[in-house]
Amino acid sequence: MVLATDAPLDHRQLERLARRAGLGLSRTGFFSSNGSGDFFIAFSTAWHVPHRPPLTLNHEVVSNDAMSALFLAAVEATEEAVINSILRATTVVGRDGNVADAIDIDDLLGVLRKYNALHWQCQLPPWDVTRR
Repeated sequence: MVLATDAPLDHRQLERLARRAGLGLSRTGFFSSNGSGDFFIAFSTAWHVPHRPPLTLNHEVVSNDAMSALFLAAVEATEEAVINSILRATTVVGRDGNVADAIDIDDLLGVLRKYNALHWQCQLPPWDVTRR
C-alpha cells in the first residue's frame, strides 16, 4: 500500500502514517495472514530535496497534535481504495483456465439489503454523521 500526501511530514511522521494503512485494510476484512506480503510506505511531496549540497532542510512539519486527522484520512482512503478495487474489478481468466468472476454489484446490493447492512455508518455510534 502506498500513501502519498502533500502534508509536510518528516520521516517519523510518514512511518506513523504508513502504519495506518493496515487499519484501513482491516476495515475491509483483511487480516494480514502469514505470507500475505504486506508492505506499507508513505511519502510527502511537500518539499523539494536538493541533489547538491547544502542538503540541510529547515522545514516546519505538521505538529503531532494535528496528525490524527491525517491518520483518519489514511485509514479511510485505504478502505475506499480496497472497496473500489473490488467493485470495479472485471472477470479475468488465469492460468489453466481458472476464472475469477467480477462481483455483480446488483447482487451485492441485494445481499446488503437482506442483512440491513446498507448505511450502517448512520446507525452505529460513533459513526452517526448527523451528530457531528
